[in-house]
Order: sequence, then structure tokens, then C-alpha cells
Amino acid sequence: MCASEREKAWVVASHSADFYGRFAPGADDDRLMAAALWVYWGFGFDDARCDTGPLSTRPAQFNALAGQVQRACETDTAEYGDRFVGALQDIMRRLRSFTPPTQVDRFVQGHRAWLSGVSWQIGNQSLGRMPGLDEFLVMRLLSSGGFPTMALLEPATGAEVPDREMNRPAVRALTEMSIMVAALDNDRHSLRKEIGGGQTDQNIYPVLMAEREIPLQEAVHEANALRDRVLRRFLEVHDRVRPTASEELATYLQGLRYGIRGNHEWGMRVPRYLSLGYWPDEMEDAPLTYAESPSDTRPGPIEGAPGVAWWWHADLV
Repeated sequence: MCASEREKAWVVASHSADFYGRFAPGADDDRLMAAALWVYWGFGFDDARCDTGPLSTRPAQFNALAGQVQRACETDTAEYGDRFVGALQDIMRRLRSFTPPTQVDRFVQGHRAWLSGVSWQIGNQSLGRMPGLDEFLVMRLLSSGGFPTMALLEPATGAEVPDREMNRPAVRALTEMSIMVAALDNDRHSLRKEIGGGQTDQNIYPVLMAEREIPLQEAVHEANALRDRVLRRFLEVHDRVRPTASEELATYLQGLRYGIRGNHEWGMRVPRYLSLGYWPDEMEDAPLTYAESPSDTRPGPIEGAPGVAWWWHADLV
């Protein structure tokens, strides 16, 4: 899958087994292996084909590749020449060997959502276009890769959430909010590296700086506040849904909770974000500290972001 030893080193340095082990700490080895392999694949594809590769500002060419990659995710018979296709099909064969069709389909749909978000992002990059806050949040919800990542919770844990529960508006909102918190955390983790590589146009901080005409430090404060408001709402809705959830849904909801914290702690230590040189450094093991309280306790939807306002609907549960 990797074109060079350096590319391989950076994929390995994503520590994707550590990453997904934090989402599903109770998963057995085979289940965790399948999930972790896709995460390694996703980081490799993102680096080589999305963020900095030759297609990162060529939406027509990327969309053609994205269509091939998605079809390879859906069927084992698709044959395309890109080096990431065969690796993805191998992972999907592994996943299908122990995962019911409904759960595989949820992952496939999440995979399509991710690629559509990346296409949206690359379209903006090709035009040098800075999205507004509302557009950015909706786009980031997709382009962060959170939907396929969270869809792997069922195969990893063995939980099979019934459709009537998974499709409840409150559960959909919890999934989206957990993805958004993780995406905003990743924007913070990756900012220093993106500044060094000149890739900051599709990140929450420059979006806020442009929309609200504020300096970086104030944008950092605003982004932290936005993130904390989403997390507070996640906890409120979770605590209403969890008492009546089936065992399968409870396992999934706990995975979302693990994922929020696991992604944050992984991101504060992983060479993918911390290493600035040609070759990745070792995994960081410095202790982490957390704030005693949220940075913003205002209730209600985020101002200027109607695309995610439905998370605060009073009748959500």
C-alpha cells in the first residue's frame, strides 16, 4: 500500500491500534485487528490522496478516484489500479468474515459520507475558498472520517444495534456530536503541523478568524468554547437515552464516550501530530491534565450554525 519506507513509517506512526483500542477496549484481537487496519489504511489514504498528495487540489481527479475506492469498499470484484484499492478490499474481506450485513452496510454508508466530505473539502481547496462556520461544521462532520470510524464500533465490539434504536433521532445526534467533538479536537492537535505545511485553510481556527475577524488566540478560545458546548449537549442527551437503551445500544453509546476521550488522549501523544521532521518521532507519554469545568456553559444552539442546531431540539429524545 505504501509507496516508500518514509510513507510507511508515517502510517505506522499513526499508532492506529492504540487509537482504536481506546474506542473498543473490550474487543477481541481479530475484531480489533480489522478496525485498526482500516484506520491505518484511512490515515495512509488521507496523507497520500487527500491532504497533501497530487489530488489535494484537483477535485475532478479526486472524485474519480473516490468513486473507485468506494466501489472497492462495496464489492470484492471491483478492479482498479490505485495502490490503496487492494488493501481496502483485503480489509473488507476480513470485516465481512465476522460482521453481519447490516453492520457492514452501516460502515459502507459511513465510508461514502467520509469520501463525500473530503471531495467537498478538496473543492474548496482548489478554489482557495474559505468556508463559513456553518458550512465548515457540516463539511467537517463528514471529512473527519468520523462516520466510518464510529460505524466500526459494532463490528469491533460484536454489538448489533437494532435499526429502531440506531435510527432514533437522539442516537443519530449523539453519533454526530461525538464525531464533531473529536473533529474539533483533531483540528487543535494538527494545527501546528498544518501551519508548518501551509494547510490551514480548512481548519476551525482560520474559519473563525475569517468569519469573526479575530486573531488566532481569540479563535482558539472560541473554538474551545464551541467544542465544550457540543460535548455538554452530548452528555445531556446521552444521560436521557442511556437508561432505556438495550444492551447493544448501551455498548455502542459507551463506545462513543470512549471514542471522544480516546481520540483526544491519542491525539495529544501521537507522532502524526507532534512530529515536525522528515521522520516520525516516538510516541509521547507525557501526563495529561483536564480542565475542571467547561469553557462555555451557555445553553442552546451554536450561533451562526443552523446546520447542527437540531442537536438542541427539545423533543430530540
